[in-house]
Amino acid sequence: MSWFGEWRAYRAFKRTPRDERRIVFLSESGQDWHHFAPVIRHLTDVLGESLLYVSSDPDDPGLHQGKPRIRGFCVGKGVWRIAFCQFLDADVLVTQILDFGNLELKRSVHPVHVIYMFHSLISTHMADRANSFDNYDTILCAGPHQLREIRRREELHALPAKQLVPHGYGRLEELLANRREPPPIAGDGDIHVLVAPSWGEQTILPVCGGPLVATLLDAGFRVTLRPHYQTRWMTPAVIDAIALRHRDNPRFRLIEQMGESDSLYDSHVMITDWSGAGQDYGMGLEKPVLYIDVPPKARNDTWPELGMEPFESWVRTRLGALLSPGAIAEAPARIRE
Repeated sequence: MSWFGEWRAYRAFKRTPRDERRIVFLSESGQDWHHFAPVIRHLTDVLGESLLYVSSDPDDPGLHQGKPRIRGFCVGKGVWRIAFCQFLDADVLVTQILDFGNLELKRSVHPVHVIYMFHSLISTHMADRANSFDNYDTILCAGPHQLREIRRREELHALPAKQLVPHGYGRLEELLANRREPPPIAGDGDIHVLVAPSWGEQTILPVCGGPLVATLLDAGFRVTLRPHYQTRWMTPAVIDAIALRHRDNPRFRLIEQMGESDSLYDSHVMITDWSGAGQDYGMGLEKPVLYIDVPPKARNDTWPELGMEPFESWVRTRLGALLSPGAIAEAPARIRE
């Protein structure tokens, strides 16, 4: 969408009568929709509420629901999104965007109740900045560990107590409800491996993604690569290099839609690193996860002060096994196990 189109969307939102701006959702990309969708459907279809859905992504499914109770506005990621946040006049803003109030997106000059919704089961105190969750009024906690971690930080730093809601995790519930058995295995050619890493410099794709995918294909497995959407934004070359190398191999597939579920249901094992996808897969589908033991994804050096092991660390050996990035040649054997 053009800068002018984003301005028009922002102006259209501003012209919306104040009494229709009770509930506003703010989405960063279309990947947010599959987490928002169960809540929005309950609000609109069950409770009869109307809401405004504001997104930075013109392809966000939330903008194209075609329902009278959901009005969509695409304001982009630049100046109009900044202005939208800073001058929002509404009752409630629901978002999955981290670090609200810390970076360029500031809290409104008006008294808006800001709600954060988790889109992963990972802990709050290692993968994200120490103060990433400080500026919300209410947090919808996906698991009890997140509630304990946030309360502990509030105690240590004398922060105001937020309203913490034991909300649950819709993505996990969806997987549990719709799970199906993958195709039976008669030999290596039937084994379907799903490679679903996190994003960042020390994750699977930049560290060992090329050799890993090649090793799996050489072993005769079917391989689906499902990179995190931020990898496409930040380091697209690592995805493109793997896809180009294996584009003619019928046993290789690339999927970049995080809401897609068939690859989760139809695969037999997942390979990941510190991604929350491993928790979705291991607990929602009860299938094994092979964790490539790259360095922890940590943007907060002070995380040990809470005295709590991050959930994404604690859960790894309970959902699967660990493999050093220097031992990629052993991956086929571990998968067969």
